Amino acid sequence: MKDSYLLKISKVSKSFSGIKVLNAVDFNLRHGSIHALMGENGAGKSTLMKCLFGIYKEDEGRFFLDDVEVNFQDPKHALNYGISMVHQELNQVLQRNVSDNIWLGRYPKRYGLVDEKKMLIQTIELFDSLGIDVDPRDKMSSLSVSQRQMVEIAKAVSYHAKVIVLDEPTSSLTENEVDKLFQIMRSLKQKGVGIIYISHKMEEIFQIADEITVLRDGELIGTEDVSQITMDQIIKMMVGRPITQRFPSIPETVGDVKLEIKHLSTTYEPYVKDVSFDLHQGEILGIGGLVGARRTELVEAIFGARTRREGDIILDGKPIHIGHPGDAIKLGFALITEERRVTGIYPVSNIRFNTTIANITSYRNRLGLLSEPKMIEDTATQIKLMRIKTPTQLELIRALSGGNQQKVIIGRWLLTNPDILLMDEPTRGIDVGAKAEVYQLMVDLVKQGKSIIMVSSEMPELLSVTHRVAVMSNGRLAGILNSKDATQEDVFRLSAKYL
Repeated sequence: MKDSYLLKISKVSKSFSGIKVLNAVDFNLRHGSIHALMGENGAGKSTLMKCLFGIYKEDEGRFFLDDVEVNFQDPKHALNYGISMVHQELNQVLQRNVSDNIWLGRYPKRYGLVDEKKMLIQTIELFDSLGIDVDPRDKMSSLSVSQRQMVEIAKAVSYHAKVIVLDEPTSSLTENEVDKLFQIMRSLKQKGVGIIYISHKMEEIFQIADEITVLRDGELIGTEDVSQITMDQIIKMMVGRPITQRFPSIPETVGDVKLEIKHLSTTYEPYVKDVSFDLHQGEILGIGGLVGARRTELVEAIFGARTRREGDIILDGKPIHIGHPGDAIKLGFALITEERRVTGIYPVSNIRFNTTIANITSYRNRLGLLSEPKMIEDTATQIKLMRIKTPTQLELIRALSGGNQQKVIIGRWLLTNPDILLMDEPTRGIDVGAKAEVYQLMVDLVKQGKSIIMVSSEMPELLSVTHRVAVMSNGRLAGILNSKDATQEDVFRLSAKYL
């Protein structure tokens, strides 16, 4: 071995639509190490990895694997050389089963036909080695987001890769699943595998990483040993300024009851069963629980995106009927969904369309035509308010980083001026600076008298930016805690109540 580096990335640059998103970036990965790659949304992290993986073609720069220069033409080429990547946004064939998704493009064959039995055995052995509890025969569409994430991680491991890139792998995982992932990562590290770990979760970096590299606006800011740096120093490297308070102070007092949910149950699996709670004006109510607790199903049922079997919804003291999302929007509800790629964005449309679509009827003029100047004005306002990084309003939303896509979605629903905002994992996959902006935005909204229901898997967030936390367990409401008095242990204890 000529030096201690498994992978060397030298002076890589890349531009889109005339905007330079990477500028002569260097990155070095050691054998048997976990190297965190951090930066704000749009800093260039995913772009750099996509250049390595052959998804994008860099404008300038060179890549070396074990001191041999490589230049991958496509992901299959990279996989053949032992580089595997788990993307932030999952790309899976949802109508095929789990085994098919693991071995797609490299099926084991017998007599020229796919050997289904061998494929099943290999998948079971792979999952057993990683401690993943998923039936390989299940259809991908039947799995939760966290289960699909673990399947994708197992697929990356199955290539026996030298380098594995994990792009926000824990964004949909529970605490237990994160611990399991870290066990897998440490095991791979012991075998000499190099892992590039992209994450916005600060606590995780100090748990698992050996080194950290920070990018900002496409520039390399620096590489440091994790043991020699503090969280505040990382944040300053990422955003160019210190963030003195991760969580803003929320108003202590709330108003009268705004929304009452009484004995709500859903018609189809996965069921929500007999859930009752209330939401006050000016309150942020957190929804906690493990993945699979039916938190998403609960907010979808309130919004009319999931069929209710029974139960009442009372708004401002009056029973209301929400048969579908259109009814909810007219009544002043808005829903920011968990999976932005599947249920949040229109990927082949531009930012202006994605920003204004939920409020499209308000742009009609007297002739019934859409007022483009008003749409341009409102989109510009939301781009500025949410600090969305984009060259123009006409950029396709799929070209933005995941975090900037999330900002567009939040901006879209703010334009509807909702009274009740349902936010399902609103900070999933966004950086520490953007999180602080979202938290402050939530506080500003409740100060205006708005009410928020927020689903979150991040315990510090759940307990710090809410007034109360309603904990779900297996489709039932296990209890409601006052956030300022509750601990993570209290939430976990209730989460297991009906398991």
